[in-house]
Amino acid sequence: MATRTLVDLLLTKTVALPASATTVNGTSIDLGDASPELCGEHSEFVLTVPATPSLANAATLIYTVQDSADNSSFAAVGTLAVFTSTGGGGTGAVAVSNAWRLPSNVRRYVRVSVIESAAGGDNSAVSMVYGLQF
Repeated sequence: MATRTLVDLLLTKTVALPASATTVNGTSIDLGDASPELCGEHSEFVLTVPATPSLANAATLIYTVQDSADNSSFAAVGTLAVFTSTGGGGTGAVAVSNAWRLPSNVRRYVRVSVIESAAGGDNSAVSMVYGLQF
């Protein structure tokens, strides 16, 4: 499999992480069509999160890729795994990155939703970046 290295800045979003016990829904990316060509073998949906030093021990940040047909009602893309980052050792969580191939039935708008567990600390000074990579 070829390594993907081209990033479309118009299809990339940067969003601050949540504070303790809250959810942040990222800005959606418009794939431009109900059955976008930007799926499957054509691209990867990439999520990158820097280290989160304020994430409390055993607290989690749970990242979910969501899609929508109308840019209003979002739901988890069922075939993509939920991604979790866990604080530990008094130093928070290490930087993480994950990439998924979008399924052919993904709806037009995609985003990342992140939930921070209770007493997780304030991680709003750190931003996640997600988008399409070709």
